Amino acid sequence: MKVLVTAKRVVDYNVNIRVLSDNSGVDLNNVKMSVNPFDEIAIEEAVRLKEAGKADEVVVVSIGPSAAQEQIRTALALGADRGILVETDVDVQPLGIAKALKAIVEKEEPGLIITGKQAIDGDNNQTGQMLAALCGLSQATFASELELGDGSATVTREVDGGLETISVKLPAVVTTDLRLNEPRYASLPNIMKAKKKPIDTYTPEDLGVDVTPRVTTLKVTPPEEREAGIMVETVEELVDKLKNEAKVIS
Repeated sequence: MKVLVTAKRVVDYNVNIRVLSDNSGVDLNNVKMSVNPFDEIAIEEAVRLKEAGKADEVVVVSIGPSAAQEQIRTALALGADRGILVETDVDVQPLGIAKALKAIVEKEEPGLIITGKQAIDGDNNQTGQMLAALCGLSQATFASELELGDGSATVTREVDGGLETISVKLPAVVTTDLRLNEPRYASLPNIMKAKKKPIDTYTPEDLGVDVTPRVTTLKVTPPEEREAGIMVETVEELVDKLKNEAKVIS
């Protein structure tokens, strides 16, 4: 079985985000970029399935600029077999990403698609669901456990009330939650091997896909700085400050 996984290029989660002076977006100059953490979990799960003999090939897909090859190489160093880059300089939004992934799914015909539940830049939590709808596939979102059976997958999902276990027919789309696994680090030998693994490159036009953004960002502003907290000695003092200073109770 072939497993298709995603690797979105995002600002590294350790980086302090800075807003551009004209408030048009986030400053990406000389900023460290990484694989979206939820996609790292997807890659790890796919590689584990291959190591367990339940998958034959792991293909990683990224949609973005030419520089996204760096993130694909990272995924290849973690154990993916080959990469696909849908190259575009457009700021692709979830629907456009899902359309491009649908075209790749039709080309590759994977038995399982694993994506991160969301990307840490947009936090949209939409692409996996849109992809499943466009492809007419079963979906299991927010997975914290995944077991493959004969033509089906059993997925434990994290929901508001706790955990929910469902069974879906393959092929299916699964989106990963934090507790699904702990991604490994790439070893130096695997990083060197990854340089020789193939990456196929397409454009949205090659795939017959329109990735024009549907949403326009009008303004980006940083959050207001929070005042430092204070320690109170008694409940009475706390109530007094909440009532007379913060004015959040009456």
